[in-house]
Amino acid sequence: MSKPSLARGTRDFGPEQMAKRTFIFDTIRRSFQRYGFLPLETPAFENLSVLMGKYGDEGDQLLFKLLNSGDFSGKLSDEDWKEGYKPLTTKISEKGLRYDLTVPFARYVAMNRGTLAMPFKRYQIQPVWRADRPQKGRYREFYQCDADVVGTDSLLCEAEIVTLLHDILPALGITDFTVKINNRKILSGIAEMIGAHGLEGSLCVAIDKLDKIGKDKVVEELLERGFSSESISQLEPVFNLSIENEPFTELRSWLSDSEIALKGIQELEEVWAMVKVLGLENAKIEFDVTLARGLSYYTGAIFEVKANNVQIGSISGGGRYDNLTGTFGVPGISGVGISLGVDRIYDVMEELDLFKESQINGTKVMISNFDEEAFTFGLSMLPKLRNAGINSEIYPDQVKLKKQLDYADRKNIHFVILIGSEEMQSGLLTLKNMKTGEQQKLNLEEILFKLTNVDI
Repeated sequence: MSKPSLARGTRDFGPEQMAKRTFIFDTIRRSFQRYGFLPLETPAFENLSVLMGKYGDEGDQLLFKLLNSGDFSGKLSDEDWKEGYKPLTTKISEKGLRYDLTVPFARYVAMNRGTLAMPFKRYQIQPVWRADRPQKGRYREFYQCDADVVGTDSLLCEAEIVTLLHDILPALGITDFTVKINNRKILSGIAEMIGAHGLEGSLCVAIDKLDKIGKDKVVEELLERGFSSESISQLEPVFNLSIENEPFTELRSWLSDSEIALKGIQELEEVWAMVKVLGLENAKIEFDVTLARGLSYYTGAIFEVKANNVQIGSISGGGRYDNLTGTFGVPGISGVGISLGVDRIYDVMEELDLFKESQINGTKVMISNFDEEAFTFGLSMLPKLRNAGINSEIYPDQVKLKKQLDYADRKNIHFVILIGSEEMQSGLLTLKNMKTGEQQKLNLEEILFKLTNVDI
């Protein structure tokens, strides 16, 4: 008999944890809907032809591939086994678990473009899977909450992402956060300026790790990726750029000979200005020239959100992608989106003790069960409580009161209605507050009024 265990990088969530997660999902969903996003779901797995090549080499390696059904190795020759894992993978696996929600969304848009009203705004709340090394704040299975707009180049979308984040996070209780913003055009211009044209992808992957591994390790990685020492020495302004006051002025001066970089700077300045027009006071936004986002499909603005004063990585990220649908034969549909990592947000809220008892929407009142007559009497009350919107249940077994009250206490049920022969005769029921121990004699109408108006 095998001992039950969890696969590494996954977690169970009991009722208490699920109540907290549901609060996060509902809060995010309400904000998405306020901004005009419509719901969408896509399958848990996609054809590998959809997924491969969209996330860069590192992303491709982190895809969970599914073995073909049946005798997946029956037609393989000895030569196939010797070719290495990449060619072999294509012969034994045709599908993989989705790595994110953006690429499946792009596939959906490409397949349904004729029926969608453009610009198309969708939100999606589903799990994704990555064969990453598990560690604090990093899991192999985790939920993402995505909101994307496709079919428009307007920078209003980028500005609204900023305001959307400022809407969601404070509603969750996370008030100390920073929305970091950069633009891939600026990074392309930097690559151009240091004579590394065509190596933008490698530059982005390395620079994106700066806050995790430090400057020296980034330099080592760039050398390994084929950058010359001369090119790397020209990156010094990237490592030393001041983010205070007017960072764009210093950057514009350094990259004045790069047309694409100046375009990226102009786009960010427009986003900054639009955020002000949208009325966001004291916006928690910060330009970060080292922000690159490892995913290769980003082409414009890129976002990353960090909760401050907690030892957890980014809790949200996203950006502009100009031609992701082009890989599916439908070029020219620009999009921009943001993804919130529920699992990391949950960990942040736990660490900062932000969950409130009132957010855990469990049973509010339990009816006791002394004998058959009291059970039948209580049973007739149950629909009235539930129809009034009160989460309620009746104890199913006729056991000692202590056991019933212990059950209510363990489930954090706030009230118990005690029904005995006296209560049935008088119509005045005993309402026991499990937190204070106070007991009141009330009729059903008074109990309904109290439970629908009490703040717990």
